[in-house]
Amino acid sequence: MNQAIRNTWIAVMLLFVLCLGALSYVQFLASEDLNDNALNKRQLFSEFDLPRGAILVDGKPIAESEPSEGQFKYQRVYTDPELYSHLTGFYSLANGSTQLESVMNEELTGQSQDQFFDRMINLFSGKATEGASVELTIDGELQEFVYDLIPDGTLGTIIVSEPKTGNILAMASKPSYDTNKLAVHSSGQAAANMKELLTVPGLSPYRNPAIGNLTAPGSTFKIFDMVAALESGEYKADTVLKNPSSVTLPGTRTPLNNFFGGNCAAIPEATFADIVAQSCNTPFVGISEKLGREPFEDVTERFGFGQQLEIPMRVVPSVFPAELNPAELGQSVIGEFDVKATALQMNMAAMGIANDGVIMQPNLVKQVIAPDLRVLAENEPKEFSTATSKEIADQVTDMMRGPVKKGTAVRAQVPGLDIAAKTGTSVLKDNKVNSWITGFAPADDPQVAVTIVFEKIDFKTGSSLTSPNLKKILEAVFNQ
Repeated sequence: MNQAIRNTWIAVMLLFVLCLGALSYVQFLASEDLNDNALNKRQLFSEFDLPRGAILVDGKPIAESEPSEGQFKYQRVYTDPELYSHLTGFYSLANGSTQLESVMNEELTGQSQDQFFDRMINLFSGKATEGASVELTIDGELQEFVYDLIPDGTLGTIIVSEPKTGNILAMASKPSYDTNKLAVHSSGQAAANMKELLTVPGLSPYRNPAIGNLTAPGSTFKIFDMVAALESGEYKADTVLKNPSSVTLPGTRTPLNNFFGGNCAAIPEATFADIVAQSCNTPFVGISEKLGREPFEDVTERFGFGQQLEIPMRVVPSVFPAELNPAELGQSVIGEFDVKATALQMNMAAMGIANDGVIMQPNLVKQVIAPDLRVLAENEPKEFSTATSKEIADQVTDMMRGPVKKGTAVRAQVPGLDIAAKTGTSVLKDNKVNSWITGFAPADDPQVAVTIVFEKIDFKTGSSLTSPNLKKILEAVFNQ
């Protein structure tokens, strides 16, 4: 009898320990994963009944939670949603959350470490925890201006940043969408609205094109070529290079040509600086043969290719392919083959050259503000990488003046303003191109870096939307 009681007691204790262990695991070790699980609606339902913090631009809310008499106590409301949709993202019962609404969720719901003591006080007082507000570095007036420069029906992105701080002043893309359509309390209506948005050509509500679209950068990639060539000591701005209209890629019968219709056809040889100004292609094949792939792999990595970056949204890493053979390298150094870059990556190229070779961490969030207006966190400028030396950056800057003064970017000229820029055109199928320009001003004391890209567009239209729009943006920034 005693043995039976003993066995029963052991079994009960084992079951007790098992239950206690399972409860501890759920409450502590697995709590974060369970809360983040897309199938766990309990956390999301509770958040919809709390006053979520606002997202601010120029001190005014572009996303806020307003009292509601509907299914939940609060309704997320977006102001000028198309203007900011790719930054705020959406906060949706049916579709989850994206962009800042996702990555800043702890701050916006009051669950961040900076708000721990506030939560403890509220726990004893019975007061509901309010979310903190997130103020952006965006200049609202500039954001609206650059957004309006992107024609409806095009796939375009414009970024304006401060090279000395990394702060992003404007980041706009089209096509855009109304985030309010996804924030509705009705799951069925939100799902139907999402289905409708997914039919818009070129639009994904889940992706910010400025940091998520990987696109062949074309001749804007030659910024990295200039760095690699100058660092090698084999080339200077006044080095004379042969410039045939066509070359055969090493080890193949495949021709690589200068851009049809450009000014390169008239110059069989020219200085390195003039080659850059006119954006000729064929000399860069010779440079790639002489230097090999390692310098280009090194330079692109220093500028951010293949690197993890958060602004605080995660940026898709840009790609410079590894183990390229000479023919593939010859295509890659003009921004073709399998080279892919985000608009932000090419903006970082401009920022790095503008800031004496040092790239500052790109950043969208200025500060986090508690409900009682205390500043909980304030982002300070920090270095992302040293991409090159000041000496090389100064030489590249001088060469980037050429396209604006007498080359492919003359339509970006602003009287009295010293501008450095590089254009780019990557050729696609069906007579379409990606049109690029990236640069900064004033070239001798850079205040802003600007990057513009239009994807899958005809050449004439694309070229009319890059250099001329750079001119308009710089005129607006500097009140010219």
